[in-house]
Amino acid sequence: MSVAAIALLIVGLGLVAWLAARARAAAFAGPGRPRLHSLPGQHGWYVALWTVIPALLFLAGWNELSGNLIYAQVLASPEASSLPDFGMQRQAVLSEAYALASGQTQAAFNPQAHALVPVYARAIAFYNWIGLAVTVLVAFAAGGWAFTRISPQFRARTRVERVVMALLLLASLIAILTTLGIVASLLFESLRFFSMVSPIEFLFGLNWSPQMAIRADQAGSSGAFGAIPLFWGTIFIGAIIAMLVAIPLGLMSAIYLTQYSSARLRSWMKPLLEILAGVPTVVYGYFAALTVAPAVRDLGLTLGIPSSTESALAAGLVMGIMIIPFVSSMADDSLAAVPQAMRDGSLAMGATTSETIRKVLVPAALPGVVGGVLLAVSRAIGETMIVVMAAGLAANLTANPFGSVTTVTTQIVQLLTGDQEFDSPKTLAAFALGLVLFGVTLALNIIALRVVKKYREAYE
Repeated sequence: MSVAAIALLIVGLGLVAWLAARARAAAFAGPGRPRLHSLPGQHGWYVALWTVIPALLFLAGWNELSGNLIYAQVLASPEASSLPDFGMQRQAVLSEAYALASGQTQAAFNPQAHALVPVYARAIAFYNWIGLAVTVLVAFAAGGWAFTRISPQFRARTRVERVVMALLLLASLIAILTTLGIVASLLFESLRFFSMVSPIEFLFGLNWSPQMAIRADQAGSSGAFGAIPLFWGTIFIGAIIAMLVAIPLGLMSAIYLTQYSSARLRSWMKPLLEILAGVPTVVYGYFAALTVAPAVRDLGLTLGIPSSTESALAAGLVMGIMIIPFVSSMADDSLAAVPQAMRDGSLAMGATTSETIRKVLVPAALPGVVGGVLLAVSRAIGETMIVVMAAGLAANLTANPFGSVTTVTTQIVQLLTGDQEFDSPKTLAAFALGLVLFGVTLALNIIALRVVKKYREAYE
């Protein structure tokens, strides 16, 4: 029986334990009997948690331990005597035999692996049955002990709430530790990169060519790691062109939906607008590459401007369309949160609707709008697929929107695609770029949250 099947069995035992404990606690309630400290359902949760949690913890530990036991039993078998003494070949044979025995594959390159398949199958079945028996025994023992503690005075609610609080704390710690792990990995690998490449060259250099030579005597044996073209491409596409599209369209759509449209039209238009946020970015990329990019190139050629098939303008336009819902939703909520008294007071003073919007509503909602814009910018500068498919991979330092540029995220994907050596500046440069991008997006999100918090304090 697999680990997943055993886990489902334990969950089923927990359900049975919940029903049994709930019924037992309910039997204590009634006229003339002591009042229960906790509800019957809370007694049920107490017994169910004691049935499930110890068993799952044992199963997780056994899953790690049984692999070593199976490995040792296979090596002790006569069939393993013909294996190489050490090395990659020995490990490859054992891995293929295990994959065949566990059903992960149907073919093996090493003939010796077939002889070990029955040995592996017997060992896996033996230790799986042991794990099943002991796990069920632990579930029954822990659940039975908890079941005997049920009484009218037993504080099951307090115990269950403590377990829930511990689980919530664990979830919070996992999120925090995951973030710290990401930052630590980026920082560690970036420090390795900066030990090979000067941070001054990386942050202020104007040439990006991370291709490193395989041999010392090969031409171009040292790459150029000036990341200014990448930073400029990211800002040019995500923070300039995309924002020039998203901010006017998003703000004007929010103003129309909150101030001019009927309730029926708003109930249709707002969900349709927010559908844009759910479209996969690869679909936007196809649209940019097949539809927008050729049109932008033809426009540039018509205007007599040097144009490329892949351009910053094409990627920026589509990216701006993609992030319209971010700006529109925040602006919509901000405008709707402005007190009705401010709107009525402006209209009572003789201002028109457009004057009220321009001089009262938009200035009052500006902190929320700015917060939405900053969140949209952080989303835009982290986009990859649209840039790959519509803006190209050339690290050009140009202000021509019809030219080909690239961004930080695109270069990260390119540097880490395929088999790479993690001791060369070319590969480690991806972590340095990721660290810079992480810092920028973190700063933008912090600023946006502070702006939105200030806005909420003013109008809640």
